[in-house]
Amino acid sequence: MDWHIVVILLVSGTLVGIINTLAGGGSIITMTMFMAFGLPINVANGTNRIAVLLQNLTASITFLRKKTFDLKHGLLLSVPVIAGNIAGSFVASYINEWVFKICFGVILLVIMVYLLLDTRIKLKAGDRLEIKPIHYLWFLLIGFYGGYIYIGIGYLILAIALWIMRIDIVTANAIKGFVIFVATPFSLIVFMLNGQIDYLFGLPHGVGNIIGSFLASHYAVNWGKGFIKAFTLIIVLICFADLVGLISLHDIFYSMMKVCE
Repeated sequence: MDWHIVVILLVSGTLVGIINTLAGGGSIITMTMFMAFGLPINVANGTNRIAVLLQNLTASITFLRKKTFDLKHGLLLSVPVIAGNIAGSFVASYINEWVFKICFGVILLVIMVYLLLDTRIKLKAGDRLEIKPIHYLWFLLIGFYGGYIYIGIGYLILAIALWIMRIDIVTANAIKGFVIFVATPFSLIVFMLNGQIDYLFGLPHGVGNIIGSFLASHYAVNWGKGFIKAFTLIIVLICFADLVGLISLHDIFYSMMKVCE
């Protein structure tokens, strides 16, 4: 592998780590970049799980040290996500592109509406969270979606945490990262067994994700809810623009690759 490709993987991994820790949608960047480098979609999907695992492990450790969320709450919400993730992985042999675009578009619109119109925050970071039975059902469905498609699972968790559970955005991001970290190994194993992981691309990109995730999780609490809310909105708008064809992240990364050759 050429050195310039390693540099691109490290730099893009750092950017994706920051994006996914503070908001979500970074996997779209990772997937389009991997496919621009010639990886088949299933291999790109599997290879992406390495970065997802490493970045959320890093973020979770930092958030736990800062006591941004309660470990008990994270573990309780992880159980239904794991169950759904395993089930979703078994039926993930085919992904309908239009179904994915519709589902992901709805998720992005929900997040945009919330960030633009809803300013009511019931919980502050560190306050006691009450988990209700209906929340377990929501996270079970989220886990199934994550095992089946994965891209956009962070936004789904944020949508439920912000809109239904009424958690502030800093705590919601911390819980999101921990839940994804706990559930990801189960889908990663499936891709490993199927030989759908390219470690030459996954490991350098994963190292970049660790750096980005550390920076984002370390300073997220200090940056405050206003910054994270604005950052999340910008990333959502970029993802939505790519989804509806106003921009092409694939073309952007392909052009970057050609410039570096």
